[in-house]
Amino acid sequence: MYAAEPLKKLALLGATDKHIKISSAEFAQYTTTSSKTTARLLKQLEDDKYIERQLVPGGQKIILTCNGIDLLRKEYAEYQRIFCRDDANIELHGKVIAGLGEGQYYIAQHGYMSQFSEKLGFHPFPGTLNIKLNEASVATRQLMECTEPVLIEGFNDKERTFGAGKCYPIRINGTKSAVIIPERTHYPANLLEIIAPVNLREKLHLIDGEEVKIVVEKKNKCEG
Repeated sequence: MYAAEPLKKLALLGATDKHIKISSAEFAQYTTTSSKTTARLLKQLEDDKYIERQLVPGGQKIILTCNGIDLLRKEYAEYQRIFCRDDANIELHGKVIAGLGEGQYYIAQHGYMSQFSEKLGFHPFPGTLNIKLNEASVATRQLMECTEPVLIEGFNDKERTFGAGKCYPIRINGTKSAVIIPERTHYPANLLEIIAPVNLREKLHLIDGEEVKIVVEKKNKCEG
């Protein structure tokens, strides 16, 4: 993709978390193109919403958008798939955070519970543990989603419709669990919601802010 390489250069210059000031001529030195071509490239990146750009005397102030950062994360995950052994464990690291309390209601629905028991091999504790991934693990999460998920079907209980989702078997600090991802979710990429046969907070003595290690089980892999 045309955007990946210039976005990588901008990121290396610090444009992921702050605005950097640079002229088209200066940036051309990093892209090995003419300043006119570089100016058109930056305009295209702005139009495609990969960067935000503000013209100022002597150049422009640039910062990557969420779309631009997500594109780089996907590139990073793909390189990991190339250079990491296929049988290597996928490890994610993050911190425990407080949830909104909605997980208990949804997990406890019979239409979900019966599927969890059958497909995951355990009857979940009626609640979820929320983990905020660190920056490196946000990119590595893409690898998790390249493993074959356990599909959870949606259902209707005559009062309302409950959507489908997918689960990824994991171990969190050694305890058998699963990441659950609703089909229609607005969760940010750095948040994981985890179900387990036990109350993870109690069993593992977890408090908000405590760091945990998540190992994704790779029994089934997707092709390519």
